[in-house]
Amino acid sequence: MKRVFRKLNVAAILIAAVLVSSCNKDASDEVIVDQETFDVQELKASDEAELITEEVLNVGEDVYAADELSFSNKGYTSDFLPDCVTITTVITSTSKEKTIDFGDGCELPNGNVLSGIIYLSYLKDTDVPMNTLSMSLENFTFNGVAVEGSASVDRVRSNENGNPQADASASFNATWPGGSTASFTGNRTREWIEGYGSGFWGDNVFLISGNATYTGPLGNVFMKETITPLRRELACRFIVSGVLEISRNDATASLDFGDGSCDAIGILTYPDGSTEEIFLRRFKP
Repeated sequence: MKRVFRKLNVAAILIAAVLVSSCNKDASDEVIVDQETFDVQELKASDEAELITEEVLNVGEDVYAADELSFSNKGYTSDFLPDCVTITTVITSTSKEKTIDFGDGCELPNGNVLSGIIYLSYLKDTDVPMNTLSMSLENFTFNGVAVEGSASVDRVRSNENGNPQADASASFNATWPGGSTASFTGNRTREWIEGYGSGFWGDNVFLISGNATYTGPLGNVFMKETITPLRRELACRFIVSGVLEISRNDATASLDFGDGSCDAIGILTYPDGSTEEIFLRRFKP
């Protein structure tokens, strides 16, 4: 990976992280319960929004972790970001401002293709129990989806379980190539339970919890809350286990991501107790 270091005073930068999708409405994908419609295609789109969010935040946390770990292991490197990514670091008296540039298109090891820039800012001293990461995006796309937004992440080196933890507050907008738009806002906690410090992206495992609001291209609003923490293994494109509660107006459904297997299958339980096996899109590789 190319890294360029230079000193310069520059204002702190904000956020990043991301969101959503477009979908085609199909009457066969709609189930009417108490006069409320749970559109399976749009639920799949909101799941893609979750993936974009996680991947963008993961880039920021991976870059920060590499800096953090360099204090105890001077030779530490992470293999998550390939050589097509250029990282430029600007050091001020109090902060580090990083520009993570994916150019016109750069494929990550998991097959996702990113372009544009993620800006990342945090306190210069990474040998601290907690640091706040600010992220923002410039001309950024994720698998062809244009993404804008902001996020602030409180990164704890060691939580009560002895693991790194990141608490994020974020708001994002996305535009799909066909012109459809959507938005996604929320708060989430991500505990890094396996792989921290190994330098190998494929053994990283996270537990994710929180709540969010997804507004789809047709204006449909879904409120989402974690009931059982979602397990994300970077070696898999899908959440492998955990349960989300999904509400629209007065109706509530739940989505169970499974037993730990790496597959696209989820079980959607409707407000009346009926269930349906659905296949989550999560971008074809």
